[in-house]
Amino acid sequence: MVPSDLSAQERAGRAFPVSWDQFHRDCRALTWRLNEVGPFAAVIAITRGGLVPAAIVARELGVRVIDTVCIASYDHDRQGELQVLKGVSEATKALGGGTGRGLLIVDDLVDTGATARLVREMLPDAHFATVYAKPKGRPLVDTFITEVSQDTWIFFPWDLALTFQPPMKDGAA
Repeated sequence: MVPSDLSAQERAGRAFPVSWDQFHRDCRALTWRLNEVGPFAAVIAITRGGLVPAAIVARELGVRVIDTVCIASYDHDRQGELQVLKGVSEATKALGGGTGRGLLIVDDLVDTGATARLVREMLPDAHFATVYAKPKGRPLVDTFITEVSQDTWIFFPWDLALTFQPPMKDGAA
């Protein structure tokens, strides 16, 4: 059993920091792939991580209807039990015929797949896209850009501040 005082990144062992520039490029690459799948009547962001990629994707695809499904599963570094804080609106569900057909769900990452499974139950026919995917969650996603190993912790640009990093030769990861 992993001691509870270790952060997820410490347990994961691999750090993958993503800059704003790289994240924007990856979101645009995701949009290129999604452009071949659409059109979509609405974009649904899984909050909070899906807000930024959903905004970029919606802008690039010209989709004006944007909704959210709000699910809490992480604090800053630990995954916990899922809690639905807000579901998709009835108006957005109606655009997808109640099952999600023609709707696009966007998140930053699919990790274990727990959140993706829950949202898939809500809208089984929606197209699910993430910027990054880990092996456990990857089968639940229709479109993604980059796969990372399950033991990688992604540091998203909104979670980072500019600080000095020691050279790798000094033992920095």
